[in-house]
Amino acid sequence: MTLGMVFATGLAATSVAAQDVTLRGASMFDEQHAFTKTMQKFAELVNENYDGEVTFDLRLNGELGVESDYLTFLQQGVAVDYTIMAPSNMAKFSPSIPLMDMPFLFRDLDHWNAALSSDVMKPLEEELLEKADIMIIGYTGGGTRNLLSKDPIANLDDLNGHKMRVMGAPIQAQIFSALTAAPSAIAYNEVYNAIQTGVIAGFENEAASIQNLKFYEVAPNVTLTRHTITVRPIVMSGKTFRKLPEDLQAAVLKAGAEAGTFGRELESSEDAVKLQEMIDAGQIKVQEFENRDQLLEMVLPVQNEYANSLGAADLLEAIRAK
Repeated sequence: MTLGMVFATGLAATSVAAQDVTLRGASMFDEQHAFTKTMQKFAELVNENYDGEVTFDLRLNGELGVESDYLTFLQQGVAVDYTIMAPSNMAKFSPSIPLMDMPFLFRDLDHWNAALSSDVMKPLEEELLEKADIMIIGYTGGGTRNLLSKDPIANLDDLNGHKMRVMGAPIQAQIFSALTAAPSAIAYNEVYNAIQTGVIAGFENEAASIQNLKFYEVAPNVTLTRHTITVRPIVMSGKTFRKLPEDLQAAVLKAGAEAGTFGRELESSEDAVKLQEMIDAGQIKVQEFENRDQLLEMVLPVQNEYANSLGAADLLEAIRAK
């Protein structure tokens, strides 16, 4: 059976032969996006650290669907072997994992990098593997998420009742509800049309995705809430990983960690650049959020209650202490 025939039957394209392996990746974005560049770096690093033959088949521009599709494929061990995903989109199988992507979790980039360079997220990694059979092999991210809206939002009065899209994990809606907005979970590929048709008035995202998917066309106002510094795990199907030879498994783990470092540096450095590019092109108007410190105070009880409900109060304190 050829590798093409394997994929045609819906199986992830991974050969059991140590010298003949194909791993399929998926990205919703084009070749210029930091996620794509990070996955390309991952492939390069695996081949540098493995003596056998590995082919990487990376499908771009949402060819294999969106993150909710990737999640199902990874969990079942079909069609997608590795990708980069938002933790909140994995809550379906791992209820605790959105903690690492919770708004207002990190004080600044130094705090974010210290946490991701440590093993503080290990309990969440173990839960994801146990409940979804998905492995975290590295951490990328680094985009700063802000509010993007059709009309300007300057302060809490403007945010009150604001109909906005959030990711599917309940903590996302809880945080923005506490800030008096009116959040709802809408599929990512429906956001553009939802703003265009008035179903929502905005959402939250980082500069790279705003630019890549041209969200500024329907929501040109960016408010600098800086509520999230993104954590984006590089993930692999556990079923795929277990099929690999031991030396290739070791190469994958090493490459995942190193690609994560590469991706964090890339995306965090690109974020301000991409924001400025859109400003210079007249695509967006940017303003600060008045009295942002008040937002931090308003969300603390929600964060604490969420962590307590997961039995993860100690983990939250460990992250805060980094």
